[in-house]
Amino acid sequence: MAWLQLQALAAVLALVAANGVSHGFEFHEATVEAIHLGFSNGSLTSTALVQFYLDQISRLNPLLRAVIEVNPDALRQAARADAQRASSGGQLTGGLHGIPVLLKDNIATLDALNTTAGSLALLGSVVKRDAGVVVRLRQAGAVVLGKANPSEWSNFRTVDSGWSARGGQSLNPYVLSSTPCGSSAGPGVAAAANMAAVTLGTETDGSILCPSSWNSIVGIKPTVGLTSRSGVIPITPRQDTVGPMCRTVSDAVQVLDTIVGYDAFDAEATGAASKYIPAGGYLQFLKQDGLRGKRIGVPNGFFQGYREAELRVYQQHLDTMRNHGAVVIENLDVAANLTALAVDIASNEFMAVRAEFKLSLNAYLADLRYSPVRSLADVIAFNNANPVQERLKDFGQRNLVAAENTHGIGSVERAAIQRLEELSANGLERLMKEQQLDAIVTPNSSASSLRAIGGHPGIVVPAGYGEQGVPFGICFSGLQGYEPRLIEIAYAFEQATNVRRAPMFKP
Repeated sequence: MAWLQLQALAAVLALVAANGVSHGFEFHEATVEAIHLGFSNGSLTSTALVQFYLDQISRLNPLLRAVIEVNPDALRQAARADAQRASSGGQLTGGLHGIPVLLKDNIATLDALNTTAGSLALLGSVVKRDAGVVVRLRQAGAVVLGKANPSEWSNFRTVDSGWSARGGQSLNPYVLSSTPCGSSAGPGVAAAANMAAVTLGTETDGSILCPSSWNSIVGIKPTVGLTSRSGVIPITPRQDTVGPMCRTVSDAVQVLDTIVGYDAFDAEATGAASKYIPAGGYLQFLKQDGLRGKRIGVPNGFFQGYREAELRVYQQHLDTMRNHGAVVIENLDVAANLTALAVDIASNEFMAVRAEFKLSLNAYLADLRYSPVRSLADVIAFNNANPVQERLKDFGQRNLVAAENTHGIGSVERAAIQRLEELSANGLERLMKEQQLDAIVTPNSSASSLRAIGGHPGIVVPAGYGEQGVPFGICFSGLQGYEPRLIEIAYAFEQATNVRRAPMFKP
């Protein structure tokens, strides 16, 4: 399609999307809080809300390709939620009850939906149970709206493609020609374009925070183990985590509150991280004055390479933090040579991950009730047999083959993991402890590897828009279990800056 035709189509779709008003409720950009109010005052039902998002998907997905599949049971789930709310006298209006959630398509559901990580090789596979986070969503009465387009396996072959064999290339709803970034691009695009109330993504190294930055939404990458990874198609259990991708900090925190906690199917990680979950949950940390008294560090090197206009915006944001009571400390060094640190992390991370990927993926595939493939070797063979659909000419599968050629966690892998632990301890952890920091602040997902190798959390918040309208974000990161203080900072920053605006679908 020519870009002029695409621009015209996008303009029409944006106009239609912006007119989502019915029975006094404003669907467009609706927050969880607004949805709760609509349920309470009778201006909204779960059925109407789900129908709105299904209509949005029908209108926008041919352009944006953010959603792979919608749940044929979504409207029935919504009707059930409405009935439960009515029978409770309107008491069931909090949390995520009756609210539609879109899941990245590597998060397993035991229903009519597929779970494929975007790969045709897993189409038709059947899981034994819902993923741990889905169990919690269902217990909370949320509606599973469908599956969002991932690029998990393709992302293991290439970086930030935003592409999957099943879903194709997701497009950024702000600037269609700009990358949506990362393997959680589908959830990011869907949240930004109002195709779901809230979405869930996964991250191994940047896959939540990068698409959140580039699609002007809020993404929370939790401490590893804070949310269960059971039933999630894996990359590595050392770094994988599941987190919310939403339009506001409060929405993301509402989702986080729902999905954290112990899971017997991910016992070691969730058991260890459960100590970080605060009594009373995370909503209590949505504080207007959350910046006051916080010590926020600005590590050197991460803001290099950005355009002058964007750097001015970031500097203004640092000033805003100071004006709201934060102590912002600039010119800090994570390492003597940041480039050397990045190379060291990347080489050892890949050395460890390729072996961990084979082990964890084979375990996941072997546990399926039914699957066309049962091992990484089967996946590689499937890709070779279907080179056009899997776009092997463009992506290849060199990394998948490298992973298949590993033989468990041997001396080389153990040395790599030990080195990553040392780099984390002597890098981000050392800096934060020495400077007594509550958070570091970096642009977009530029420090994703520092967080990834230590299992540390981060929150991205919209920061601004470039000259062409491409969004960029700001990320607050901390040590394991620092979610409460990061939420305080992120929420107060969001409320002080109010950056986010709805997408414009520019060519």
